[in-house]
Amino acid sequence: MTSPRSIRIFDTTLRDGEQSPGASMNRTEKIEVAQALVQLGVDVIEAGFPIASPGDFESVRDIAGTVTGATVCGLARCNDADIDRAWEALQRAPHPRIHVFLATSTIHREFKLRMNEEEVLTRAVAGVARARSLCGDVEFSPEDAARTEIDFLCRVVEAVIAAGATTVNIPDTVGYATPLQMHRVIGALRNRVPNIDKAVISVHCHDDLGLAVANSLAAVEAGAGQVECTINGIGERAGNCSLEEVVMALKTRRDHYACDTRIDTRRLVPTSRLVANITGIQVPRNKAIVGRNAFAHEAGIHQDGMLKERSTYEIMRPEDVGLERTDLVLGKHSGRAALADRAKALGYQLDAEQLQTVFERFKVLADRKKEIYDGDVAALCEQQFASLPEQYVYDGYTLTSASGATPTVTLRVLKDGDPAAVTITAGDGPVDGIFLAIEKLTGMTTVCRDFRVQAVTVGKDAQGEVTVELEHAGQVQRGRGVSTDSLEAAAKAFLAAVNRLALGASPRLHPQKG
Repeated sequence: MTSPRSIRIFDTTLRDGEQSPGASMNRTEKIEVAQALVQLGVDVIEAGFPIASPGDFESVRDIAGTVTGATVCGLARCNDADIDRAWEALQRAPHPRIHVFLATSTIHREFKLRMNEEEVLTRAVAGVARARSLCGDVEFSPEDAARTEIDFLCRVVEAVIAAGATTVNIPDTVGYATPLQMHRVIGALRNRVPNIDKAVISVHCHDDLGLAVANSLAAVEAGAGQVECTINGIGERAGNCSLEEVVMALKTRRDHYACDTRIDTRRLVPTSRLVANITGIQVPRNKAIVGRNAFAHEAGIHQDGMLKERSTYEIMRPEDVGLERTDLVLGKHSGRAALADRAKALGYQLDAEQLQTVFERFKVLADRKKEIYDGDVAALCEQQFASLPEQYVYDGYTLTSASGATPTVTLRVLKDGDPAAVTITAGDGPVDGIFLAIEKLTGMTTVCRDFRVQAVTVGKDAQGEVTVELEHAGQVQRGRGVSTDSLEAAAKAFLAAVNRLALGASPRLHPQKG
């Protein structure tokens, strides 16, 4: 029997995924996600685009210097400045990779680059050669490959492999391809490029038509050896190929694809939750693999079938992706050991100090709720990974309000550790009143661009999670707050965003690629 092919998983959550509007991460958050990706078992982590901003450079450099267990990759355009900056950021990595790209399709050549085929070919070869002179692992992407003439695509791929590319990535940059087309493109490269065996064929698909996973799987069927994807499928526009979906498709249908990956699938749900909480982009309930309803059965016929034989309506086991069959319900009499065990099972590695803080907050929450679910524990743990210093810390509020009346809000905070309070009668409701009180207390005028509320768990005493986006002086920052009191959650979220705005953020440049 032929051994299964090993498919490399190239995760670009920290680069392409971060290009989702509102999904920017700071350096500490990026390192936390990178470490989670190593635990997940990804082969390559694309840590960022070093020349885009000082912050991106520092993030890639820090990940390269601290994260082990996966290849660390940095993106660069085909010019010397980009490539040299990428290498400067990557050179401390045990296994670095420079990823260079250049558009090749007719529409990009004509309208964006204003270059002919020979000029594009020359620039691509020069970029790969420059990168290879610095780093032994070089990936090349012909941007918009899915809309590039196949003859020219084959010429480019052959030339960059000859120049030293060890991986050639075929991006469906605008999500235009279909599975049959992607299969034919990969097949053509394998059949027509004489030195194709000297490089790994990769594929990077966007989800504009909802076909990113299907196109990636078609490429694997045709012989691709690497799939580029993101956690929860986040990314430009409609997003990228979802890591959890493509990995579980390969695992569940191993009989068809005859492929394996290094992914520890039990880490999929914890990693999904981590990325969702850090980016503020929540996973839809009906999201495949990691959505809240992915393993839920309500229909009577389905429930009857499940009770008789689980495989009647489940093609995967929830345990295999990191879900428990049922929530472990904790209460106010539960001890520190039970909480630590539940946190670990949910994917949170807490040190003694963090566990003590979580336990103290757990006890407070347990007095307010009869039952504490996995989502509650996850929310408590997430608060321990706040990565920015807080100038303003929520300390409580008093509210007088009635339908149709202007609310009066007294907000209490700790400002740099000292108590501070403000009372204001303004706004067209309690949330607006709290928002205006925070503006008065902090002296920072902001525009609320997004305000979302969702339940963390179930029941009338569920914790509410509020996510906001505030704009100030051209910056947009996100804040998140969790509490059984939705107004308290809103106050915490507003203050979290204000703290980020107070620290400032460097501008970002995100060129669209692959």
